[in-house]
Amino acid sequence: MTTAQELTERVHADQVSLLRFAYCDLAGITRCKAIHVSQLPDKLVSGVGLTRAQMALNVLDELIDIEGMVPVGEIRLLPDLDSYRPAPWQPRTATVRCDQIGPDRQDWGACPRAVLRRTVTLLAEHGITVRAAFEPEFYLAGGVDSALQALPRTPVYSTIGHDAYAAVLLDIVDALTAQGLQVEQAINEYGPGQQEVTVRHAPPLQAADDYLAVKDTVRGVARAHDLWASFAPKPFVDQIGSGAHLHLSLWDGTGGRSLLYDPERPGQLSSAGTAFLAGVREHLSALLAVTAPSVNSYRRFTPGAWAGATTAWGFDNREAALRVVSPFYGREEQTFAVEYKPMDGSANPYLALAAVLRCGLDGVQRELTLPEPARLPPQQLTADERERCGISDLPVQLPTALTAFTEDSVLPELFGEFLCRAFLAVRTSEADKFAAHDEAFELRHHGYKY
Repeated sequence: MTTAQELTERVHADQVSLLRFAYCDLAGITRCKAIHVSQLPDKLVSGVGLTRAQMALNVLDELIDIEGMVPVGEIRLLPDLDSYRPAPWQPRTATVRCDQIGPDRQDWGACPRAVLRRTVTLLAEHGITVRAAFEPEFYLAGGVDSALQALPRTPVYSTIGHDAYAAVLLDIVDALTAQGLQVEQAINEYGPGQQEVTVRHAPPLQAADDYLAVKDTVRGVARAHDLWASFAPKPFVDQIGSGAHLHLSLWDGTGGRSLLYDPERPGQLSSAGTAFLAGVREHLSALLAVTAPSVNSYRRFTPGAWAGATTAWGFDNREAALRVVSPFYGREEQTFAVEYKPMDGSANPYLALAAVLRCGLDGVQRELTLPEPARLPPQQLTADERERCGISDLPVQLPTALTAFTEDSVLPELFGEFLCRAFLAVRTSEADKFAAHDEAFELRHHGYKY
């Protein structure tokens, strides 16, 4: 646990002038207020003031009328001192991720980090600890005034592609390493200029913090190279989309024994792991409202896009929404994990991760079971095979997913009445607004903001 004195010493050692107090809002946008280092002694303890209305902004920066989030009254951005990261792409700048509390230092009811923290505590009460990692894909793009233009395409996973974008990727990796993040892979993906950079798994709250650090870093370094970076689900309508697949492993209370792995069961998936996946699967339609929460998200869900457009699950089936990842030889228990695929860069990672974990816990509590695993991409299965695998299509529009969320047996309670109402208001406003505009308007506003 970092102390205020230790952080102050680190800030001065890093020659920081401006420290960003950052948070992720209900539209999935990372926002911040920066303070000068002279204000550290006070702000590290008392936080930075923020109007309650700030959390009522949608992706278009429109203030949505939400009771309890009007521009009267304040909350505080209280920094998590352990989340401190320098910002190597900007001189004398660093970031801390913040909880949102009331002036009385109590949870004001709409803090995404608080939702994830409560969920982690709930799982711990059931003897479950979690390691998580996000797998973000993004486009490097050209363009002027945030109007993105696709770069030349290179063969996927090719040395040609790595050479084409080596300079910017090396700077991204170096910047992440300078922040203490352990980079595991940097890959050129299928789309023109599309990349993937992943960092090592961590406990849930840190994993979400790290994911936002990756997004900030990629965007900042890209701008230094006179490029834009977009984590939007579908920034180019004629190109493959980008996901932010979520990888999870479940462990006992000590963190020493995998709760997913059982070498005596089919596919080595334990009964607890089966129940966890079954819980997530049962709530998939509602989960999309949180993990694929933008209008642009639903352009990804087409057959062959590896986005998880159905309720299918399977072993190493990349077309399934839920994939059991094959472990590595000699480290089977340590590397046994599952992947949740229908997630993208428009999601608030704290809410998305909390939602998936809570739905999985619901499956464990109810001892749910799974249908047959899909052994082929769902679109290649016969009608009889789809029925045996329990495969149905997931929502293809945001309003349908939002309705499923409101009717879900778990997620509204997880969010609480205030946050649930605010989240639905923000995302519904986006669905209504983009329905009244053309495709170009949608792509422009999603492209550079995510």
